[in-house]
Amino acid sequence: MKILAIDDQQLVLLPLEKRLQESGYDIMTSTQANEAITIFKEFKPDLLIIDINMPHANGLEIIRTIRKEMKDETPIMVLSGNTDESLIVESFELGIQDFMKKPLSLDEVSARVKRLIGTVGNAIKKPLSQNSILQNRCVGVVIPCYNEENRLKSKEFIDFVERNSGYHLCFVNDGSTDKTIDVLQKLKEGREHYISIYDCDKNGGKAEAVRQGLLHISKFDDLDYVGFLDADLSTDFEDFDDLVKTIESTDFQIVNGSRISRMGANITKESARKVISMTINFIIVSILGMPFKDTQCGAKIMRKELIPIAFDKPFITKWLFDVEIFMRMKNHFGKQKAQEIICEQPLKRWIHADGSKLSMRDSMQIGFQLFKIHAEYSFKKDDNKKVRDLKPESRSTISVQPQNVD
Repeated sequence: MKILAIDDQQLVLLPLEKRLQESGYDIMTSTQANEAITIFKEFKPDLLIIDINMPHANGLEIIRTIRKEMKDETPIMVLSGNTDESLIVESFELGIQDFMKKPLSLDEVSARVKRLIGTVGNAIKKPLSQNSILQNRCVGVVIPCYNEENRLKSKEFIDFVERNSGYHLCFVNDGSTDKTIDVLQKLKEGREHYISIYDCDKNGGKAEAVRQGLLHISKFDDLDYVGFLDADLSTDFEDFDDLVKTIESTDFQIVNGSRISRMGANITKESARKVISMTINFIIVSILGMPFKDTQCGAKIMRKELIPIAFDKPFITKWLFDVEIFMRMKNHFGKQKAQEIICEQPLKRWIHADGSKLSMRDSMQIGFQLFKIHAEYSFKKDDNKKVRDLKPESRSTISVQPQNVD
């Protein structure tokens, strides 16, 4: 039995394709929604699975063409994050057999497919791959790495991408002098669609590694949101996924993790480090003029449309680039608007990991670097105010030309 699945986001199609192939179906997938009718006629599937909201084609129009013009009665299953009741009703009136609302599990999809077209008699009897959730959004995450050969938690990263669809992890090797690149290559092997490596020839510091990584993945068409996370996973994936859930369900443009000690949370820091952090944050809040609790948390998620505003130019500091991001947002949108579109979300867990790349010399320069940031951003106007209000629009096609990207 043949199944054709059409969705503009490859990160949604890949786990679906794998699961249905394991169940014995002959499946073809395509992200070219504008060619759906041609592919449908050539492949002649026994079942069509299609998304409705796609940038270059209207799923309802494709269904209408198949049912009204072609007079074809092939079973059609809609897989969509759009839960508008009128759209669902119209889909059934056009003759679809099922409507599945994202997010949903692969196990549920498999059960619905079997109900519609039955099972494949000659399917190989073997355990199916791990169940995962088909999401309604796709997220690119940059993980900067410098000499992480002995600290990188490869198993945790692998487990996460196998359990959670819709994520692409981009590891940036920031000119490591140990065998970090070998560890990353092994991590990527067999998972090329979900994991990529951006290799920098020279160590440029965390700020530039994050910037280059985000400029790189901003070219991926199927990503809705992008962000970054520390390689030591001091902020775990459960908390990061909560940040994503917040940005996709609100009008916030940036959601910033915040390491606030509070009842019910597991936030651990060394006493001296905590005092230093509080002092630095007091200075940062004074410079920004916005009531941030924690700008320096290494977990942030943002809409992809913000990349040209926040990351087009190199940062002037290696470690305080988070402050620069918010200064750029403030200069671009204005203080009031910036405070409306940036959300701080407390983490449930954050544990300081040994092996910080922040040297004593860097620490002693923090005060001077904050002064540089204040001077650079407080007395210069943003000359890139092209858009004052960014609407939360999925799968933007804004083109970004990264610097020094192969």
